[in-house]
Amino acid sequence: MRTYSLDDVYETRKRRDSWWTVYFVDPVACRVALPVANHTRLTPNALTVLSLVLGTVSAACFAANHLIAGAGFFYLSFMIDCVDGKIARLKGTGTPFGLWLDYVGDRIRVVLCAGGLAYGQYALTGDVRYVVLGAAVAVLDLFRYVNAPQMKRVREAIREERQEAEPHLLGGPQQISADPLGADPLGVDPVGPDPFLTEHPEGEPRGRTPRSRTFHRFFRRLNRFLARHRVRSHLVSGIEFHAAVFVIAPIAGAWALIPLAAASGALLLANEVFLVYRMWLFTRRHGVGSPQQSREHVLV
Repeated sequence: MRTYSLDDVYETRKRRDSWWTVYFVDPVACRVALPVANHTRLTPNALTVLSLVLGTVSAACFAANHLIAGAGFFYLSFMIDCVDGKIARLKGTGTPFGLWLDYVGDRIRVVLCAGGLAYGQYALTGDVRYVVLGAAVAVLDLFRYVNAPQMKRVREAIREERQEAEPHLLGGPQQISADPLGADPLGVDPVGPDPFLTEHPEGEPRGRTPRSRTFHRFFRRLNRFLARHRVRSHLVSGIEFHAAVFVIAPIAGAWALIPLAAASGALLLANEVFLVYRMWLFTRRHGVGSPQQSREHVLV
């Protein structure tokens, strides 16, 4: 049986990931993945189930008002959830069912932990705001993971239409082959340049004002800087939202739950609105055919 090195494990890291994962989870997850790969027969699916079990323990701790323990178990749950992907890529043992299990398990963990936090704090204080907090966290998380695949479908529909209209684009410029939304519903970060930051062949995109060109260049430089550090350009995603609500706020104390959840939730929602705006720009820039045809293509 092959013996893996830490460098082998590092090769399984996503090309770009959330800053929370890059700086606070991957350094631990890689070192945990190494002995798991070399000394156990644990499969990625078994690790996913273990992650869900730890997430359930975290929810129970939150419900019992043991906030620091709940935060610790949530971190362990997310870290093991990262390990399962590394083992799958390292050994080539990933399966479509495992992808589904990982996706659904993440949603179950968030709903359980949101419910645990809400129940524990409401039972302790009788403050209905904690019930609203739990519901809002669950709804925001579900919206994030419903919105992302639908935006991806829009991109794919436009790409297909564009390639039908201009066959030479098949396998051509990456400005329509990369994920324009910077978000993947299953947590697989896009590779290649962001098409919103890709120049048109003839130079600057038409109709762009000097101010928008300046912003465009700044955003391009920022994106390149973040890419060198493996950090995604959308800095407030679901992962940072989960970390704020289920790790940072509980460690800070009960007083931090509502303000941190509200602040991180607002940033997450703003990020989603920005992604939708970028999708709208993408449809204007690359859409082909009549609006009615494009609508029917997306909705089929």
